[in-house]
Order: sequence, then structure tokens, then C-alpha cells
Amino acid sequence: MKHAGRLERGGPRIHHLNKTVKKNQLLAGLCACSILVSLAHAQLLPSTGNVESRLGKLELENGYPSEATAKKIYDDIDFQRACQAYLWALPMMGMVQWQDEQRQKFGAGNLDFVDYLTFTDKLGLLTANATTPYLMAFPNMKETGPLVLEIPAGATAGGFTDFWQRPVSDTGQTGPDKGMGGKYLILGPDDPQMNPEGYRVFRSPTVNVFVGQRVLDPDKAKALELMAEIRLYPYSQADHPPATPHLRPDGRKWSGTQPRGLAYWQGVARFINEEPPHERDRMILGMLKPLGIEKGKPFEPDARQKQILTEAAQVGELMARTIGFEKRFKGVTVWPGKKWEISLFLKETNQEAPHYTEIDERASWFYEAVGVSVGMMGRTVGFGQVYLESSKDTDGHWLDGSKNYTLHVPPDAPVAQFWSFTVYDNETRCFVDTGVQPDRSSRDKIVKNDDGSVDLYFGPQAPVGKPESNWIQTLPDKGWFTYFRLYGPTQPYFDRSWVLPDIKVLK
Repeated sequence: MKHAGRLERGGPRIHHLNKTVKKNQLLAGLCACSILVSLAHAQLLPSTGNVESRLGKLELENGYPSEATAKKIYDDIDFQRACQAYLWALPMMGMVQWQDEQRQKFGAGNLDFVDYLTFTDKLGLLTANATTPYLMAFPNMKETGPLVLEIPAGATAGGFTDFWQRPVSDTGQTGPDKGMGGKYLILGPDDPQMNPEGYRVFRSPTVNVFVGQRVLDPDKAKALELMAEIRLYPYSQADHPPATPHLRPDGRKWSGTQPRGLAYWQGVARFINEEPPHERDRMILGMLKPLGIEKGKPFEPDARQKQILTEAAQVGELMARTIGFEKRFKGVTVWPGKKWEISLFLKETNQEAPHYTEIDERASWFYEAVGVSVGMMGRTVGFGQVYLESSKDTDGHWLDGSKNYTLHVPPDAPVAQFWSFTVYDNETRCFVDTGVQPDRSSRDKIVKNDDGSVDLYFGPQAPVGKPESNWIQTLPDKGWFTYFRLYGPTQPYFDRSWVLPDIKVLK
């Protein structure tokens, strides 16, 4: 064959190919040598000498860390661990703080609901909605035994969670009763199993539980009637259940913001002592031990531990604030090119992805908010809620309480019930405390445009020539962010055919 003979004799094409192969082999060899040299340089520590690091100078003597270096390393180990433990504890500390406030500020016991009806009642509540009434209880089942929760038929939504804010069950419209009401029996982690007739039975992994309900009926009188019918009592008294007390804040100041400084760790230590350890948390519990937090032992930190824990609480909060307001989760943006994000971005309500615990996703949500239910995940057309968050204007600048802004809400908002827009202080994550209503909703008496759209306004003073009913006041020299809530989201939200524009600086 003519071509075969040419190949056998090593024609020009083969000669060129051989040169290219040899050149590539030489380059590959040089690269490999370079990488090995770099790795060797990066990995080797001097037997005696100094290493420059982000901790500063680290000294080695015959391969061992010097006394000063060992102290520096241990301080940083404990500080890093404390920062991560701060993020880990956020869901639990939201519960611990609120439970303490209800007990200490309002005198609520294990079986008492506190009813939050007005925006002033809710001033201490993390990212509350100012439109619908809430009622909350925080029983400790070590003291009560198994509990019965009675939910009336009607427009309610809520549920009960463990103290990690993992739902045990939804109730009301998105719960198994589907708004028809019923009795729920809540068992603690060590209670014997029982299945009495007429109850939906659930078990909490923690002895402390959070019972949170919201009443959705727009008729205030009917809403109050429904609230009064929600009951909580020990199963041991089910034959003759006592009345359930309903308390009110009555103007008393309170704060659901996670405590700061050493108080944060005092709450963590108390919780660890009250609750059974869970398998997923054992590594963090081991990290807390050198910092003086250990199950079965009093929390009595020494001066060094106090200093590290206090600083870690501060840096940990800044980590949480960064994770929450500067989200880096893939797919968190609702509409391409817009500044609206999905605030509750957990894959599942149990905070678990297939191969890991969602430590950043849950830190983002629970730094800003409290409570999770299936209904809050925004997955059911016509029911539940969707939480859309924005902390930046259309140009990507942080929202500033000293400036005036506007938002155009297009007509035909995708809701079966209503929408609301609420303004929050970015440091407390509670309502901006201006003394006036911090939100506007489609249920309010707001001015609508001819096509049904709504223009909202935000700023320290009401904008001239604009309807004051559509204005929410902000605080000068304070950052703020917002949740735009969709109650009963409909299909145009899910297929993204309805688009909410960004917040704009008012010219």
C-alpha cells in the first residue's frame, strides 16, 4: 500500500507527531517537577525556625512548637471551634432566648400561651409578620410529661418543633388535620410509646418544645375566637383538661434576639445540660469541652475561656450576618438579575441535605428568623407561605434608613390570601422601631393604581406628593432589610411568570 509504505518509512507527518509528543512529555515532566517542588516547599516545616502564618510568627525548636507557639495555637483552636459552635447553636439559642423572655418578662409557665396581636407586642420577635396574630408556648416536658395540643377547625397555620427548630408536625391548613382541627399528642424523647384513639401522636427529639401558631382569618373577632380555642395541657389531665392561660406582652419590652457575649454560652451550656445529646452534634460537643461547656458539669469558665468565648460570640455573629445578608448559595436568587432572594433556603425542614447538615443555610435563616414548618417552605400551590428577602437596592447598594426608596408591586400578585412587605432592623432583625406600623399588606387600606398595582415608599419622612398610607418609615443612619411574604403562593410565583422589581432609590 502506498500510504502504508510511507508510514513505515516515517514520513513527515509521523516525524512531526513524534516531535510534538516528545515536547509535550518534556513540558509535562517539568510541570510535575515544579508541582512536586512547590508541594514539598509548602508542606515541610523547619526543624528549628519560624513559620509565617495568619496567626503571626510560629516558632519550632527541634520540630516541637515553642511554649509561646503552643499557647497561640491552642488559643486559636479554641477560638475557631467557638466561632463554628456559635453558628451551630443559632437555631437552639433562638428558642432558649425566647423561652427565657416569656418566662421572665411575661411570667409564662410551661402550659401558657403568649398571644402577640399587635406590632408593638411583636417588637422583640425576629422577623415577625405584623399582619396576623401569633400565639407561642415553650413547654419543658421533663416537667409536664406528654402534652396534648388541641387545634380548632378554621384558618390557622403553625406547628410544633423541637428546640433545634426541626418540625415535629405542622398543624392547621398545612398539617395533617388540613384545617379541620384535632388533637395532637406530643411525646418527649424518653416517654413510652402510646397510641390512644382520637390523637395524632408525635415524638419530639428534645424535652423542650416550641408550639407556634398563627391565625389567618381576616376577621379580627373570628381570629380571637380561634386563638382562645387553641389549648395545651398534660396528657395525664386529658379526662378533665384545665383551661389554657393566654397572656399578653402588655407593653413590656422584650427581645428574642440571641444573647450576646458570655450570655450566649450560658444559654448553650444550660441547653446541653437539659437535653439528650444527638449523634450529629457529638463532634461539636467535643469541641466545646476545652471551653468549659460539658454535659453534666456547671459552666464556670476561667479568664482565658471567657475571653475566647466573648470574642467568638462577636465574630460568630458577624459570620452569621455575612452568611445571611451576603448569601452565596447557588440558586438563592428568585429572578435572574434581581436582588430578591429566597430567605428560607433549607432543602428540608430537618436541616439535612443528602450528604451533610446544612450548617450555613440554617445559620442564614435562624440568625434572622424563628420557626420552620412544611408550610413555610413555600412548596404548595395555594397554601403556606413564601419568604422573599432583599437587603440591597437595584444598584446593589445596602438599604439605608437615611434614604428614600420605592417599590412597584405589579398587579395580580400570585397569592391566594394576601401579600405583605415588612421592614426590619438589620442588627436586631426585629421590626424597625419607629413607633408606627413597620409593614404594609394587600389587606391594608393602601392606594392602588388603576391597573391594581401598588407603589410602596420607604424613608425617614413621608415622600412629598405620595400617599402616606403606602409609606413605611425607616430610621436614619440604620441599615434595614425586608421580607416580602406571599400567603398562599399561586402558580405565577412557582413558574416565575410574575416578577417583583427591585427596590429603587426615589429620585
